[in-house]
Amino acid sequence: MDMCGGLSPQVSFDALLSTGYASDVTDIATKPSATPEPGKGPVVQRLFGAISKRYDLANHIFSGGLDFLWRRRAAKIVHSWAPKRVLDMATGSGDLALAIAKKCPNATIVGADFCQPMLDLARRKGLTNLVLADALNLPFATGEFDVVTVAFGLRNMENWERALAEMARVLRTGGHLLVLDFSVPRAPLRGLYRLYLHRIVPFLAGLLTGERGAYEYLGASIEEFPQGEAMNQLIARAGFDETQSQPLTGGIVTLYTARRL
Repeated sequence: MDMCGGLSPQVSFDALLSTGYASDVTDIATKPSATPEPGKGPVVQRLFGAISKRYDLANHIFSGGLDFLWRRRAAKIVHSWAPKRVLDMATGSGDLALAIAKKCPNATIVGADFCQPMLDLARRKGLTNLVLADALNLPFATGEFDVVTVAFGLRNMENWERALAEMARVLRTGGHLLVLDFSVPRAPLRGLYRLYLHRIVPFLAGLLTGERGAYEYLGASIEEFPQGEAMNQLIARAGFDETQSQPLTGGIVTLYTARRL
């Protein structure tokens, strides 16, 4: 991704705090990468920046409010792992991080994202441990976290394998991964879902946000994203075991969990 991040991935979050690099919304880098990777990263970054002001409203409307239930389910699972330090990747406006903080009040929750306008939203909601970061080159020490979560974000990353490998690196041995993302349900729901996803959502999103293209991208990215056993295998190859997948709401979304080897 063409990200704003540039510190060494071997720096702990506590060290970032002590040096002033990570307090409230943090710009880890002082300059862009000299050799940005080509691909969808810069496009996704621009799209999310463009829709940031209406992002939460659009999510709640287009999911019929189900996104609250999905995040609540994810937070409940994280709570069962009793973590002390949690990294929420692609934290966006911070809704999952906030849900986890509510369920795990004694844990340190760190939110990381590559889109500054989204982090600004998260800060306004009360999140303080926020880092502007490249998912493929995280600015955290190896084994820094007990849990890493990513909701509706892995799909948007430049390289899924590298992103999962970085998540594995910053997790301690025996730590847990949780991935929540959209998937394509099976018949008979599939046909109606695709009509809604590819026709209705982009049209309504264009009216609501003025960025129809961002939601046309959403549909295409969901179709391309591995799901079910294919995603389990992708996660396992990154250094995890005990991979499990749980379709929610008829398979509109799928929740994946795994343990760091």
